[in-house]
Amino acid sequence: MAEAIGAAGPVSGRRLLGVVAGLGLTQVIGYGTLYYSFSILAAGMAADIGWSQDAVYGAFSAALLAGALIGPRCGRWVDRHGAGRVMALGSVAAAAALVACAIAPGPLGLALGLVAIQVAASFVLYEVAFPALVQVAGFGARRSITHLTLIAGFASTLFWPATATLRDHLTWREVYLVFAALHLLLCLPIHLWLRSLARAAGPAAFAAAAAMVPEDAQAQHQNRRTLLVLTTAGFSLAGFVSSAVLVHMVPLLGALGLGTGSLLVGSLFGPAQVLSRFLTMTVGRGASPVGLAIVAAGLPPLALGLLLLGAPALAAALGFAILFGLGSGLNSIVRGTVPLALFGRAGYAERLGWISSVVHIVSALAPFLFAAFMERLGPAPTLWLTAGFGGLAGLVFLEIRRLSKRTPPIVTGDAVQTAGSNGASGFRRAALTACLHRR
Repeated sequence: MAEAIGAAGPVSGRRLLGVVAGLGLTQVIGYGTLYYSFSILAAGMAADIGWSQDAVYGAFSAALLAGALIGPRCGRWVDRHGAGRVMALGSVAAAAALVACAIAPGPLGLALGLVAIQVAASFVLYEVAFPALVQVAGFGARRSITHLTLIAGFASTLFWPATATLRDHLTWREVYLVFAALHLLLCLPIHLWLRSLARAAGPAAFAAAAAMVPEDAQAQHQNRRTLLVLTTAGFSLAGFVSSAVLVHMVPLLGALGLGTGSLLVGSLFGPAQVLSRFLTMTVGRGASPVGLAIVAAGLPPLALGLLLLGAPALAAALGFAILFGLGSGLNSIVRGTVPLALFGRAGYAERLGWISSVVHIVSALAPFLFAAFMERLGPAPTLWLTAGFGGLAGLVFLEIRRLSKRTPPIVTGDAVQTAGSNGASGFRRAALTACLHRR
């Protein structure tokens, strides 16, 4: 791996590999403890505090929305102070939030603890990890982002069974205390190390990079604002499709006549996600981020069309799961690389925070809107409508590619780049899918 230039100066290939590996570990722990573990522990929480499971999932969904709202402010802090410092504080906050939730005496304390966990999550997950790579590797972070998503893709694979094993021997409160220790003993040292990488450049390094703008910034301001709005809209439309379909996938396949085969089809989604990240890392490493975003947006509607035209044939359903998983896995990569390609390093974390905040809110609302469409229109028309949203996302990214060709080179501190079921149970499904989608 070639030497990269980041906010803190030259970074050797070996050190960059260490950064990716370290962040990969913290992302696996972060997503595993702050998201995926909840579905395993929710029943124990509900029985302990005297709530229904749906009420507990409703509190979790509200917590996810609260975490999404903090994204832009967190991004500004990352741009100003560096991702390493923010992630280190986030590790302490995550541990404290897990402890607070573990000792919560009743429903209100639990709800507030869940909100605290999701707010802390905004300081340690992808929305900050991607800027951390950018600050270390500059524009060379695109490949590192792909590597990071490949590692973090195993969070659910590892933490669902691990949490279930812990639950068999400990209470949910004790499990959360174990998770808090992981953030302090493993994640915090790694994030402090990332902070030390930036310290050599001095506190002004990030502010200096953010201050570098093109001479014709005023003339190009409107065009870049349009690009930002379109980018947010494109990822939000894609997020709506992904969240809506994933929440309802198994019952939806059953309604289309798949029956027992729906579980088999659903089991292919995760491996397809990982496969798309591996393919991007190998055969697709030379493709442009916006071009990959067009592919990522186009695969889900193609998958839905195949399902609608071929169901109840099992082959069509299997093809749907593979194509949909490929698109979803690729989308998690381009959410980090497209803003970097279009707007550069200056203000990257804040822009990513705004985009991710809107996407997470839309993704949280999508399952309820989809359920309403299903009730009024039926499964097939609702799926065609959803596929249309996905196709619209693809058109948005096509327009982004056209506009980006008219945008002049972006100058930053060290590089020049050309910007080239309804009801209460819905809370449970929405919360689970939001966990999957944010990864």
